[in-house]
Amino acid sequence: MHVLRQEDHQLDSQPAQEQLGLHPVSGRAIVFTSGKGGVGKTTTAANVGTALARRGSRVALVDADVGLRNLDILLGLESRVQYHLLDVLEEKATLEDALVPDKHSPSLRLLAAAQTREKEEVDPEKMRLLVDRLRAKFDYVLIDSPAGIEHGFRNAVGAADEAILVCTPEVSAVRDVDRVIGLLGNRFSPQLIVNRVRPQLVKKGKMLSVDDVNAILRLPLLGVIADEPEIVVSTNRGEPLALRTNSSVASAYHAIAARIAGDDVPAPTVELKGTLFGRIGALFGSRGKR
Repeated sequence: MHVLRQEDHQLDSQPAQEQLGLHPVSGRAIVFTSGKGGVGKTTTAANVGTALARRGSRVALVDADVGLRNLDILLGLESRVQYHLLDVLEEKATLEDALVPDKHSPSLRLLAAAQTREKEEVDPEKMRLLVDRLRAKFDYVLIDSPAGIEHGFRNAVGAADEAILVCTPEVSAVRDVDRVIGLLGNRFSPQLIVNRVRPQLVKKGKMLSVDDVNAILRLPLLGVIADEPEIVVSTNRGEPLALRTNSSVASAYHAIAARIAGDDVPAPTVELKGTLFGRIGALFGSRGKR
């Protein structure tokens, strides 16, 4: 299948393109990744996707974590999934049939991962072509990358044009994100979300601050998310927190979505400056001097 990219020759009309099997690419494909598992990457992708959809954007959330799908649970759509990513790649189902409409946001769709297959079964080129098809239909294609830096990570990153790195204020998480930055290379200009920050622990010097984290990573800060119990509650209910209007954490997700969309709004933050950088700096050597 040939995919018509923006720089390719443009045909006269959308119907003509469809008749020839071409897919003009216009939407943005953004991968959410971290290296380390358990940092809230999937929760962040679900909430940012929901916030973008609430702005009126057409959003496709793609769960690339083959074998361990979770996006459907976070969105409360597990009972509606009939087909998955590999069904589409293997032409056992159409893309339209596999896209699950969100219950709360009419412009949001989910493409679930296969739950009983292996990441190695995904063909990287077919994955890229599939994401290009989605980019022709949606303003944003948000790809939830699996943990680690192996085959699943390469599939997710290879299909994207932009990267958002999710990191918690832990030394191990910072180190893993630092490794991912190196793997992304010059193709991306990644942005950072610091997740699960506890201001009181930062104030007491028991948790890294955002300044500590970014003294190592040196990335544009997209936003900071506090570690609040309401995030877990909303996740268990299958209702992204970004659906709410009376939550400071929900407001942070919406501010991040606005920044992704290009609005000139401040990056949401929640914490005080910390003092732990000296303890962690030696763990990264010269890579902190990007």
